[in-house]
Amino acid sequence: MKSFTHRMIGAARLDAATFEEVEADATATGQAMGVVLLVSIATGVGSVTAGGTGSFFFAGFLALVAWVVWAALTYVIGTRLLPEPQTHANVGEMMRTIGFAQSPGILRVFIGIPGLGLLILAVVSVWMLVTMVVAVRQALDYKSTARALGVCVIGWVISVVLLLVAIMSGAVP
Repeated sequence: MKSFTHRMIGAARLDAATFEEVEADATATGQAMGVVLLVSIATGVGSVTAGGTGSFFFAGFLALVAWVVWAALTYVIGTRLLPEPQTHANVGEMMRTIGFAQSPGILRVFIGIPGLGLLILAVVSVWMLVTMVVAVRQALDYKSTARALGVCVIGWVISVVLLLVAIMSGAVP
């Protein structure tokens, strides 16, 4: 079994074996939560250095909620709407692989660098999308990367709609 750091690096390197390992390791859910929280903290630090004003506690809470919601969404979409014949997964497997897929987000700590912040944010965001697609492909036992991308796109659209509804209802500031 790889260490927490090696798993984060493996996920960031798009190593399918790393995603298979965390998918199979039911004890890695806490580690996946750790990745989500570290990325949330890195984003908060980067935002503050870029002049943003946000609450670390709210950002951390929101990151955890988003992680659970995203895992549930991708699970339902991937196993009910777009399954392949060999698809087999549970929400815990989705949470672990998706948590580690956020590993490149640790670099968001650098978004406060003047002149480079937006570029760093853009590159890291695309990198995280790609790791998410690999994570979903592995967790759902897909042969098709395009199908995993489809799951991520559908989940993203639903997430955006839910976020907009939450904002308009006043549930999210």
